Amino acid sequence: MYAIETKGLTKSFGPVKAVDNFDLRVPFGSIFGFLGPNGAGKTTTLKMLMGFTTPTSGESFILGENLTNAGDYKKNVGYLPDVPAFYNWMRADEYLTFSGELLGMERSVLKTKVGELLEVAGLVNVKTRIGGFSRGMKQRLGIVQALINDPKVVILDEPTSALDPIGRKEVMDMISHFAGRSTVLLSTHILADVERVCDTVAIIDKGKLIIEKPIKSLKEEYIQQVISLEILGDKDDFVQKIKTFKWVEEVQIENGGLRILVTHLETAQHTIPKVVAEMGFGLKTFQVKETTLEDIFVRLVKANED
Repeated sequence: MYAIETKGLTKSFGPVKAVDNFDLRVPFGSIFGFLGPNGAGKTTTLKMLMGFTTPTSGESFILGENLTNAGDYKKNVGYLPDVPAFYNWMRADEYLTFSGELLGMERSVLKTKVGELLEVAGLVNVKTRIGGFSRGMKQRLGIVQALINDPKVVILDEPTSALDPIGRKEVMDMISHFAGRSTVLLSTHILADVERVCDTVAIIDKGKLIIEKPIKSLKEEYIQQVISLEILGDKDDFVQKIKTFKWVEEVQIENGGLRILVTHLETAQHTIPKVVAEMGFGLKTFQVKETTLEDIFVRLVKANED
């Protein structure tokens, strides 16, 4: 039994299949990254898991309970939608208290829990009404609201979307505290966030599952050697020349520099500086970099499109 499982889950909107025969297995206790480009079907999947939209076909299970017949499973699930809504006239403590009351929590337990969650969210003694909160403050409040009843499963849909780097770090620090306490399904298109906190990922594109694996296994299977460099000279001429070597898989131009994906690192380390010198260019920087989750994601999505 998995914390979350889907079997052949499908959602059609007319002739368009937003989610297509989708099988997902989220292990207990994991922080599970649910990845895909915009429009891949992530939010539609989460809405089906939460019962906000009905599947066209297939089955879903949360904590072993078939959602087709489920009644009280949501009491064990915390949820943050991609665009959370708040009562702007409330304060943070009032909103959390209200959320707990809706779940039937005892008053004495709820008071203690609200204090703990305000501490986690960094909102202790904040008396400003929610309407005056920053986007980051609202996201942190939305996450702790999802934790008010100590759920066994937490589903977060794009929790860092539209946040600045400081806001993203604050939210991801909160999510990292969930490790071992709850099962977290984190839907996002920000790969750096997933690489930072998740142990397992599933990649979805055009409503279909491309791959589902622990991040460590994914990197081992799809590892590529990457050389990052900056040259003083005509990049186009250099790229045209370097692409003629069989050990070069791909050359990317980004932020004024070059990323070269190679199949034989030692050969590349010896040959690339020689080519730069032969062409009369200067070598400003030269680094060997580890394959990132973003590299793997782009490679798999491109392969799926082909």
